[in-house]
Amino acid sequence: MSNNTAAVFFDLDGTLVDTAPDMVGALLRLCDEEQHPHPDLKRARNVVSDGSLGLVNLAFGLEQETEDRERRIQRFLALYAKYICEDSSLFGGMEELITAIETVGIPWGIVTNKPGWLTEPLLKMLALDDRIVCQFSGDSLPERKPHPAPLFAAAQAANVDPEDCIYLGDAERDIAAGNAAGMITLTALWGYIETSHTPSEWGADGLLESPVDAIAWLQT
Repeated sequence: MSNNTAAVFFDLDGTLVDTAPDMVGALLRLCDEEQHPHPDLKRARNVVSDGSLGLVNLAFGLEQETEDRERRIQRFLALYAKYICEDSSLFGGMEELITAIETVGIPWGIVTNKPGWLTEPLLKMLALDDRIVCQFSGDSLPERKPHPAPLFAAAQAANVDPEDCIYLGDAERDIAAGNAAGMITLTALWGYIETSHTPSEWGADGLLESPVDAIAWLQT
């Protein structure tokens, strides 16, 4: 395979790794602790990309008292951290994509809004930490996606030009950040996308049904 791609960067939750089983699991444990009904599981899965705030709001509603919401978020995070990699795994076809990237010597990394104290142990448990050239989390810089700063930092860490990079994500903020950084942007349709969202309108360079579909883009 010939290629002109200098580096590939991935969003984490909903793009590289299917973390929904453990994130939704933490939410269900929280509901059980508070003797609160479980939310719709399919809806909860699609809200995972919105993190702890989105999940807690889904289960307990937008009308929560601020103090109650913050308490629940902190408890959710504690439960999630405890069970962070019980059932999380790479999405189907992702290992094939990563192998294709590594086979042609392209560096790859992760740019996520997930906080570093959760990102780092997850990557270690999945044995991905030694394979990546860089990892920028939501608290690595003052700015986070949709700001392009984390993607510029990732390109710099890989010692490549942003315009020679590909960024894959499953949220509109991912595509906005990648476009602002001048990267080729690809939408991961296998990710956590709510039915009301319209990925075709996000402005990505490509819409991917499967991780292996990204292999052809390595030659761009």
